[in-house]
Amino acid sequence: MWEPEEEESYRAFEALHAAALQSSGVPHVYWRSLHHKLTSEIYDAGEVFGIMQIQEEEEEEERKGNPGAFRCKVVVTRDSGLQASDPTSVFLVDHAWTYRAEQARQQLEQVPGLLPRMAALVGVEFHGEAPDPGVVEAVLERLWKYNQTYQLSQGSAEQRVPVWYVLDEFGSRVQHSDRPSCAVAPFFCMRTQLAYSVLWPLHDLRSGDEATRDYAYGETDPLVRRCRLLPWKPDDLDGVGSATAEPPDSYYEDIVRTNKELLPVETPPGSAPSGKVLKVYSDMSQVRNNLTHPGFQLTEEEEEADVVWVFGHIKDYRKLSEQRPHVMLNQFPCESLVTVKDCLAAVARRVRVRGGPGPAWLPETFNLQSELPQFVQRYRARQQRGEDNHWICKPWNLARGLDTHITGSLDCIVRQRESSPKVVCKYLEDPVLFRREEVGLVKFDIRYMLMLRSVKPLRLYAYDVFWLRFANRPFSLDHFDDYQKHFTVMNYAEGVELKQVTFCCRPLVFDPEPADPCAHPVSFKELFQAASSRPAPYGICAYPPSRAIYAVDLMLKWSERLMQPQILELNFSPDCARACLYHPSFYNHMFQTLFLDRPEDCPVTQIA
Repeated sequence: MWEPEEEESYRAFEALHAAALQSSGVPHVYWRSLHHKLTSEIYDAGEVFGIMQIQEEEEEEERKGNPGAFRCKVVVTRDSGLQASDPTSVFLVDHAWTYRAEQARQQLEQVPGLLPRMAALVGVEFHGEAPDPGVVEAVLERLWKYNQTYQLSQGSAEQRVPVWYVLDEFGSRVQHSDRPSCAVAPFFCMRTQLAYSVLWPLHDLRSGDEATRDYAYGETDPLVRRCRLLPWKPDDLDGVGSATAEPPDSYYEDIVRTNKELLPVETPPGSAPSGKVLKVYSDMSQVRNNLTHPGFQLTEEEEEADVVWVFGHIKDYRKLSEQRPHVMLNQFPCESLVTVKDCLAAVARRVRVRGGPGPAWLPETFNLQSELPQFVQRYRARQQRGEDNHWICKPWNLARGLDTHITGSLDCIVRQRESSPKVVCKYLEDPVLFRREEVGLVKFDIRYMLMLRSVKPLRLYAYDVFWLRFANRPFSLDHFDDYQKHFTVMNYAEGVELKQVTFCCRPLVFDPEPADPCAHPVSFKELFQAASSRPAPYGICAYPPSRAIYAVDLMLKWSERLMQPQILELNFSPDCARACLYHPSFYNHMFQTLFLDRPEDCPVTQIA
């Protein structure tokens, strides 16, 4: 029997962690013992297991170029073995290091004792005390054979960015097996606010049996599984090509189902009576504080509004189309097909250029969830030809550089698939650079504002005012974790300089000659033509009351001595604080273009 206090403590523990433990597959028989070991800080794996050093097979190691090497494995050393039915057969494994990828280099260089420990753990020789740049680089590369990841389900976007961790010297020696004897899962203790890993046996083990786990646990697709195991198990992937096609219709159907988006019923086109002052409801302070045009009147009552302009995503278009079909909105059904990165790459494949995989204005992109084998083969083909092989991994639906990583390591890219759904895009190794005084040649991007007034027919406008945003350090193809060298969005980073230049230069940017690679409207037009070429949910829905603005970020790259625009992303409901600060009429221009028939009064250019 348990003491009342301990029973109460366990019940509280179970109430807090039952969902997480079930999700991780930890059998219920171990929960009470796990609670006891957490509460008492009992790390007793050493009483059951030991680490054995063995020499690799000579032929295997010579193939790896490392003859005579040793490796470690974990074996059961207790004479009585380990019984899966024993409630105490669950063990805490400590985390030697927990970090965010962009902070890894700095921590290895500055945290006392961290570099020697990690070097020893991953098998990199290190002598002395001062951090050696070569050792740091070697450790960072080999870490991808040891890294594990988890992310919090609550908190801000920054707090929910995945973290990486390295198991301690015991946990890191548990080797892979396609038929594992044990399971390992991360566990976040709410009481202590600390993360651990939990190890338990999958079947009975005798003394001398090896403790192994499945490094690709849960992967059911045989080909993807082979790809996920590449950091540890070489595989030529014979018969796999690198070609990608537009996903099947089920891909788009799953998206609208996952988003819980209810499409509108068919609604006839309509327009507000000429001269009517439109009532606008908005939950966005930028709109409420800056919309001053006499053609619009702000209201606090959504029910009486002619225009509803809200920050959050609208889900139930069906109800709106049935009950309030006259109300105009600032969103289109299925617009995620251009604002979410994997969808953007998918619909862009409808634009075929000279038989290539997609349009010249989008960096080559692979969806790591569904196109990992094709990416691996593309990476290897570039490697064999000696081409630059740096890629940038981006979450499907985050902005501001969050959880975004630049790397030339195939192991790193393959492992990124485990943290959050991502695309991997070819990194621009030869971008057009801008010479900043006292800094040098830096990267920059261009932010345009697009206004989509209708889909059928396509009516698309670009704001003639656009913004250049700059990196703070000279560009070079190294130190890809240096945010101020490789990224341009500085207004959300603490303690860094923001360099931004505003232009209103319609004749230069909006060159009417389509062959000119700087004629960005051509790429914008092609993108929205592709995204609206099919009915919802396979394209942006042609809902007559919908309007929208999108922020488009692009860079320029050199291509045969010409500047080629590269669309990086489109942002829904973008932050327009600086646009309002430097151009107080910004929202007046947006609303006039979208809701009134007088866009000629605004600094906009019609693209389509």
